[in-house]
Amino acid sequence: MTILEQVYASGGDCIISTLELTCPAWGAPVLLCQGYEDQTCIDEDSRTLTFLASGIDIALPKKGNTAGQTLTFAIDNVTGEAQDKIDQALEAEQRITIVYRIFLASDKSTPAEPPYKMTVLGGSMQGASVQIQAGFFDLINTKWPRELYTTKFAPGLRYL
Repeated sequence: MTILEQVYASGGDCIISTLELTCPAWGAPVLLCQGYEDQTCIDEDSRTLTFLASGIDIALPKKGNTAGQTLTFAIDNVTGEAQDKIDQALEAEQRITIVYRIFLASDKSTPAEPPYKMTVLGGSMQGASVQIQAGFFDLINTKWPRELYTTKFAPGLRYL
């Protein structure tokens, strides 16, 4: 039984959900945590990160054998800064990456489980709330075979 499973079963500790949004077009990542107080935690790479308190709601996908594992994040009380970041990423045509980590209030020196690294697939902004859809590796839309059989890769094709 993992530490997180023990916390879910006993309810003795507070779970802190965090989001790290990064994009090559931005100067610094956006760090947010669920709750009313800013949290300073150490990630899996031994970086000390200060997450800003935010109203975050996370809808985890159902466990199953479908290839479309999409997570939905809702972030409330955002200002025009979120729209500016989205515009910067669109203008630079860069991918936005989200890292979802879970920390325990009693131990902020390491995440309670391995982080989820996802790519933003889409989103919408309505009033002061942003909804972001992110997903893992998209198996269904992956081409097969991955290597294209050209005459450079397979010279024998020239004679067919």
